[in-house]
Amino acid sequence: MTDESRQSGSDNEDNDVTPDTRTLAGLTIPNNLATPIYGLFTLGILYTLYVAHQIILPITLAILASLLMAPAVRGARKRWRVPRGVTALVLILGLLAGMAGVGWAVSSPIMEWVEKAPEGMSRLLVGGKGITASLERVTESARKVEKKMDELSKGDEPTKVVVQSNSWQQTMFTKLRNGATGLALALALSYFLLVSGDNLIRNFVRQLPRDDRRMVLRVVRDSQSQIAQYLMVISASNLLVGVLTGLMCWAVGLPSPVVWGLIAGLARFVPYLGVIGTVGLLAVISLTTLDQLWMMMIAPVGYLALTSVVGFFLEPYIHGFRMSINPVVIFLSIFFWGWLWGAIGVVMAVPLMTVLQVVLKQIPRLRPVYRVIAR
Repeated sequence: MTDESRQSGSDNEDNDVTPDTRTLAGLTIPNNLATPIYGLFTLGILYTLYVAHQIILPITLAILASLLMAPAVRGARKRWRVPRGVTALVLILGLLAGMAGVGWAVSSPIMEWVEKAPEGMSRLLVGGKGITASLERVTESARKVEKKMDELSKGDEPTKVVVQSNSWQQTMFTKLRNGATGLALALALSYFLLVSGDNLIRNFVRQLPRDDRRMVLRVVRDSQSQIAQYLMVISASNLLVGVLTGLMCWAVGLPSPVVWGLIAGLARFVPYLGVIGTVGLLAVISLTTLDQLWMMMIAPVGYLALTSVVGFFLEPYIHGFRMSINPVVIFLSIFFWGWLWGAIGVVMAVPLMTVLQVVLKQIPRLRPVYRVIAR
């Protein structure tokens, strides 16, 4: 057999993948089946994220927290020779103390306000005689309908079905226990990632082809930089909004202005939905506390105007750029992660989109997707 025939045979083997087929995980499949397979693979990932959220969610929180705090750990190591374990422990304890302090500061005034809320709502309804009369008519109609239904079903002996269910106290206790367990796991994993995460990344990169090593390292570094920059700017602007909102609530005479300022600042970590919810809360507390209409409008309208000015002018000026993802995509991601993981998913939506845009932008094959979702 000549060299030409050997070369021809080798070419025929390499050309087994025709233009109508493609290779997926070492298997040659027709192009008309590639899209359904990718779709099923995506659905499988989503189902796994939903079912295994008690494991995946703490791991995701730990990765985001380690990306945020890794520059501080690395900087303390280079400048002051502080061991990674010490810096990581201080940061984790500081984060835990901050969460505990916020919970303690908010819980007591909120519970006090919840106890007084029915009295305030009744005072508001009594003040509007038309609303009160309408409610009384609706209640009387419901009573008549219920009485008529009882008369019609009096001759029949209904079958009693006893459904045993957990009380709301047991449900709340279970959720609190699961949340505390997930938080402890996330904090512990964050500590180990801060101490040994760089070694893990280096060992992983060494197993990749040489051309892919720089790309992976660039994705990690850019993700750390983008998340740190985003959280630093948003934390500073939220602090400003919280302080000004607290002063505004104090000026109009709302109860616990410090708490409302704290809620107003923290709510801005959830884009759109946090602001809308805070405006609604401020409107309700103003309606149930204040007497004059123009004073009732100060807190909710003032907060909405303040957060709009900060969001559209101040933050872009500090950033030098706004988040380069289309607002529609951000809004949909908030609903998606909220449906998938609940309230924690809503909070994590924007940091996850920040990491996602870095990954899509750095990987050449995924860059077209980044161009689609960009502004």
